[in-house]
Amino acid sequence: MPASEIDELILEVSREVHDPAVLSALRDVPRERFVPAEARAWAWENRALGIGHAQTISQPTIVGLMTEAASITSGDRVLEIGTGSGYQAAVLAQLTNNIITVEVVDELREHAAELLRELGIEGVTVLPAGEELGAPEHGPYDVILVTAAAPDLPPPLVDQLAEGGRIVAPIGTRDAQELVVATKHGDHLERRSLGGCRFVPLRGPYGFED
Repeated sequence: MPASEIDELILEVSREVHDPAVLSALRDVPRERFVPAEARAWAWENRALGIGHAQTISQPTIVGLMTEAASITSGDRVLEIGTGSGYQAAVLAQLTNNIITVEVVDELREHAAELLRELGIEGVTVLPAGEELGAPEHGPYDVILVTAAAPDLPPPLVDQLAEGGRIVAPIGTRDAQELVVATKHGDHLERRSLGGCRFVPLRGPYGFED
């Protein structure tokens, strides 16, 4: 991929994402490997792209905003809900080596796990989605990222947060959400909005009814 295309994208993302470590992670992960072959010409454009199964790889700015808002340090234990292509997990792996990511679509999960291994990206465990949302048996987590929209922050995920932990998720209606980051303080969540967004819906009882 031409360096000029990568530089142009990182410059565009940097207008909203300011953490140098996050920008470096976005630069270092080869996004073209996480999109279907027919979409690779657009891999370094600042937009979401379809990856099959009615799922998408998120816009790089959104990936950057979510990662920055999570305030990840090298010792943090991270849970991602919705592995998708594996791209967000690959970006997170540039910041910490203790990541659990779960995916409900078997084909996507298997492909993401294989690609992460092929790229030599360590510290990411890719799991199938279980009956309970998240992966409570591996928690608690310092950070939880949800890459699918829900009406509100799912209580099982809040329960899996450590004290002082951060959860970043798109919250709203099926058609329009705001990206929210919430920090856990005892039984209280301190919330702030990162602005509007639009994600595919979360599947299951804490998502949207069909």
